[in-house]
Amino acid sequence: MSVANAQECAARSDELNQDKILSLLAQLQKELDNGATLDNETIALLKKLDRNVDAMIASAENDNAPVMDDAIALEARFAADHPVAERVIRELIDTLSKMGI
Repeated sequence: MSVANAQECAARSDELNQDKILSLLAQLQKELDNGATLDNETIALLKKLDRNVDAMIASAENDNAPVMDDAIALEARFAADHPVAERVIRELIDTLSKMGI
C-alpha cells in the first residue's frame, strides 16, 4: 500500500468515526428528550461535550482529551438513572478510543 493510499484510508476512517460520533450524540439527545430529568451540572456537561466535539471535528485532530473527559464524566452521571444514555456514552467513549483520543 502506498503512502497516499494509507493516508486516504486514514482520512476515510476518521470521517466514518466522526459520522458515528455525531450519530451517537443525536441518539443521546433523542434519549434525553424522552423525559429524562437532568440537573444543571449534567446539562452543562452535555453542552460542553457538544462544543468540544464540534471543536475536535473542526480541527481535524484526534488528540482532544477534553472530549474524552466530558464523556467519562457523563457516563458516571448516567449510570444509575439513565441506562440507555449510559450505553450511548459508553459507545461514544469506545469510538473516541479507537480514534486515539
